[in-house]
Amino acid sequence: IYCEGKKTEPLYFRQFRIQPTVRELVIRGEGTNTLKLVEEATLLDAMEGPFDEVWCVFDRDSFPSANFDNAIRKIESMNRFFAAYSNEAFELWFLLHFEFFDSALNREQYKEKLSRHLGRRYEKNDQAVYTLIQTKGSETRAIAGAERLLTSHPPQKAFAERCPVTTVHLLVQKLRSWEAASFPKPDVV
Repeated sequence: IYCEGKKTEPLYFRQFRIQPTVRELVIRGEGTNTLKLVEEATLLDAMEGPFDEVWCVFDRDSFPSANFDNAIRKIESMNRFFAAYSNEAFELWFLLHFEFFDSALNREQYKEKLSRHLGRRYEKNDQAVYTLIQTKGSETRAIAGAERLLTSHPPQKAFAERCPVTTVHLLVQKLRSWEAASFPKPDVV
């Protein structure tokens, strides 16, 4: 899992309990832009792989629309590579654990809404966020909301214009399928 963010996304994905006998999970946070992330993931796969799957996790943020669109198109054209992207921000995935919405928000609005749902101030890179969203929110609700957002945009629309949208649920579903049966699963509300 190759993440654009250095901390928030890697911290989140490291909370999944994948048995080493099931899959080896490598998670990197690079702090780079969308296209560069895809290039670096390709290099990592060539040097340390090949991996069964390579997931690139990135946001639309303020990157140029063409970069966001081209990164997704490039990933879609590659075998074993997948995109877990969010437009506008990764926090969309967190917020979908609590509520569905289909209007674009800015970063401050995400923080305000998450703070209200978490019962404390939301801060990026907070190690407790995974536990809080799993105990106070619903992963099942988040997956349903992400699928609903994804199908609400016409396929001919540019990726950067599909907002809000996230495909993080696709990676989460894959990770859940690899979890050891002995670890407790989150709620299925």
